[in-house]
Amino acid sequence: MLQAVITVFLDSPTADLLRLLAVPVFAWAAYRDVATRRVPNWTWAPLALLALALLGWDAWTAWTASEFAWRRFLVPAAVSAGLVIPIAYLFWRTGGFGGADAKALMVIALLFPVYPVYLLPSGTLPLQATNIRVFSFTVLTNTVLFGLAAPLLLAARNAAAGRVSSVMFVGRPVAVGNIPETHGRLLDGPAGATRRGLDLDALRMYLRWRGIDFETLRSRADALRDPATLPDEPNPPTDGAVSAVPTDDPAASDNPLDGAADGATRDGAAEDSGGDSPEDADAFDDPWGAEAFLTDVDSAYGATAEDLRDGLDVLAAEDTVWVSPGIPFIVPMFVGLVVALTYGDVLFGLFALVGTV
Repeated sequence: MLQAVITVFLDSPTADLLRLLAVPVFAWAAYRDVATRRVPNWTWAPLALLALALLGWDAWTAWTASEFAWRRFLVPAAVSAGLVIPIAYLFWRTGGFGGADAKALMVIALLFPVYPVYLLPSGTLPLQATNIRVFSFTVLTNTVLFGLAAPLLLAARNAAAGRVSSVMFVGRPVAVGNIPETHGRLLDGPAGATRRGLDLDALRMYLRWRGIDFETLRSRADALRDPATLPDEPNPPTDGAVSAVPTDDPAASDNPLDGAADGATRDGAAEDSGGDSPEDADAFDDPWGAEAFLTDVDSAYGATAEDLRDGLDVLAAEDTVWVSPGIPFIVPMFVGLVVALTYGDVLFGLFALVGTV
């Protein structure tokens, strides 16, 4: 094993060895994405600078080597920059990717435009290449394949536990008491299962904006449906992260919700005024103050007033709800990168196995 590692470092191209620095960075980003659904923007800057430097290095090496080497470099590099980067941007603009997902794929496109070469005593990695040899596209197709496996694993886990539902391929049941620390999207609505539920980050934004905690929301739901109980001066909503504290508020404590439920409310109304029953909620012009919240914040992860009201109604009444964990795209991307660096292109390997290439 040690001999193989030494061989890789002695005989493999230096530029390709430097590209391996991406592996621990992507491992850390995948961990952060699972734990917090947040990856700092500065994560990608060093890799982007490294990618541009290595891209220039490879271009100069190919240009000075031969016309064949230049063309062998130029075609996959052009496809990587001209196809994979626009794909990442398009998916981000249409909501298919988060910002971190798009930045990660763009970095891959710049850092791995062509297949790297790692020499071992018994052969060369990656094992399975493709005809066009665009390595970033291999990482992308690997990522998609591994991402498609997640719903099957989730459904199998739910079925094994006897949890059968129309959303068992995309969600899992969560005790309502755990919702404040849960990432994902609510899959329950007043009329039953739904694929367009409230993003739980938007829920946390709403609670912080309103100055109440989740227990208060559930225990005083009838009163809080009345928009007259909204605070005169809303609190910073943060970005909805579980651990976020509104740092622009100099009076913020470790828990930004401490004591907030006893604050003043709009029109001088008291939050414990009794409120209306759930069946009378439609009598309000703006139940839960949903419109007021969405008007005041810049973005709430695509939530509409109806999404917010439906989500709050469900969370105020139920003890267990279905939540889509939303597998972070960087996780299968990390797996796809590691597999690409060792095995290579999984999809192309499958095609070769059945004799279609």
